[in-house]
Amino acid sequence: MFQFDPARILDQFLYHPESPLLFSSGLFLFLFLGFLLVYRALQPYERARILWCVLFSTYFYYKSSGIYFLLLVASVIADYHLARWIAAAATQRAKGWLLALSLVANLGMLAYFKYTNYFFELWAGVTGAQPLHFDIFLPVGISFFTFQSLSYTIDVYRGSLKALDDIWDYAFFVTFFPQMVAGPIVRAAEFLPQIHRPLHVSREEFGRGVFLFCVGLFKKAVISDYISLNFVDRVFESPAQYTGLENLFGIYGYALQIYCDFSGYSDMAIGIGLLLGFTFPINFNSPYQSLSITEFWRRWHISLSTWLRDYLYISLGGNRYGRARTYLNLLLTMLLGGLWHGAATRFIIWGGLHGVALAVERAWKEIFPGHPGWWRRFLGGLWTFHFVCFCWIFFRAPDLEAVLAMLGQIAYAFNPQVLPEFLEGYGAVVFWMALGYGLHLLPATWEQVAERRVTGLPLAAKAVLITLVIALVMQVKSSDVQPFIYFQF
Repeated sequence: MFQFDPARILDQFLYHPESPLLFSSGLFLFLFLGFLLVYRALQPYERARILWCVLFSTYFYYKSSGIYFLLLVASVIADYHLARWIAAAATQRAKGWLLALSLVANLGMLAYFKYTNYFFELWAGVTGAQPLHFDIFLPVGISFFTFQSLSYTIDVYRGSLKALDDIWDYAFFVTFFPQMVAGPIVRAAEFLPQIHRPLHVSREEFGRGVFLFCVGLFKKAVISDYISLNFVDRVFESPAQYTGLENLFGIYGYALQIYCDFSGYSDMAIGIGLLLGFTFPINFNSPYQSLSITEFWRRWHISLSTWLRDYLYISLGGNRYGRARTYLNLLLTMLLGGLWHGAATRFIIWGGLHGVALAVERAWKEIFPGHPGWWRRFLGGLWTFHFVCFCWIFFRAPDLEAVLAMLGQIAYAFNPQVLPEFLEGYGAVVFWMALGYGLHLLPATWEQVAERRVTGLPLAAKAVLITLVIALVMQVKSSDVQPFIYFQF
C-alpha cells in the first residue's frame, strides 16, 4: 500500500552524485513539464520568464554537480563584468589584459578540475617521483560552459559583439539548461538576439521539437545504452577475453554508441530549445556518411569543431603562413581538441591522429586536385569510417595497455569461425547495431519526410508518440538510466 512520505519526495529534488539529472530520466520529464507550464504562463512577462528560466537552469545544474553550481554562478558574474570592462577600455592594450584575465580565469578553472592529476602524473613520469593524486570532483559540463563563456568575451574583445548591459540576459545565455552541460556550444551572437523576441512557438517548431526529442531519446536510451551495457563495455573492459572478431564488433559498436549517445543528447537539447522558442545550430549531420576526415569534422560535433576553428586554428594563423605552418596549426588544434576531451595521453593520441589525417588529406588534395570519381569516393568513405573507428579505440579504452590488447586480438586471434556463435549469443545487440547504422545511413530526405509527418500530427497524437517512445525505453533498458558519455568532459 502506498504511503505518502514528504521527506522521501523532497529527497528526489536534492543532489545525488550517483544519479545526476538526465533528459532521459522520468524525474526530468516531470520537472520539465512543471517548468514548461510556468514558462508558458509567463509569456507576457519577459523579465519574469528570464528569471524563471535562469533559476530552473541553475537548479538543473545543481542536480548534476551539487555545490559546484557556485562555479557556474561565479563564471557568469566574472565574465559579464570582464566583457563590460573590455568594451569600455580606452586602449587595445588594456582590452588585451582584460581578455587575458578572462582566459586565465576560465582556462585556469578548467585546468584545475580536469588536468591537475594528469599534470602530476606526467611530472612523476619525467622525474621519477612518487605521483600525487588529489580527489578532485569534475563538475558536469565544465568544458562546455567555459568555452561558451569564452566565446562571448573573445567576441567582445574582437569588436564583433556588443557587451550586454543586463547580467540576467548573460546568465540566461550561459546557464540555459538544454545545452549547458553537453552542448551544442552556442555562440552569444546566435543566442542573444533570440532572448527578447516575442515568445512564439509555431506548429512546425513544436512538431520538430517533439520529433527531435523522440529521436534523441531513442538513440540514447534504446540503441546506445543497450549495446553498451550488453556488449561494448564488456569488450573494452577485458579485450583479451574476446576473440579479434568480437573486439572488432566491439569497436563498431562503440562507434555507434558514442554517436547515438552524443547526437541523441544534442537532438534532445535542440528539441527542448525549440519547445521553449529557441533555435540552436545542428551539431551532428550523419558523420559516418563522410568521404574524408575533413568532411567528418564538418559533420561531427559541429559546434566544437567550428569553435576550435574560429578561436584556436585561426588565432594560430590558420592557413595564412604557408603549407608547413598550416599543417602544424591543424595538428596543434586537434591535439588541444583531444586534450579538451580528457586528461589522458590516449585522448592526445586520438586528437593527434585526427590532426595528422587532416594535414595529410590537405596535402593530398593539393597534389591531386579535382573532383574524385565514384570509386575514389567509395574508398574514401570506407577509409574514413575505419580510420575514425581505429581512433575511437584510444578514446574509449581505459588505458593504452587495453588498446594494445584489443589490436593484438584483432591481428593475431581474429577467429572468424566464431561468427555463428557470436550472432546467436548477441543477436539482440547485432539487431540494434544494424538498425542504428541502417537509420544513420538513410538519405537526409527520409528524415525530412519523417519530421514533416510528425509535425503534421495533432497534439494528442504527438503525446501518444512520446508515450510510445518512453514505453519502448522502459521495455528495452536493462538497468538504470545511463549518464551521457560527454558528461565526463
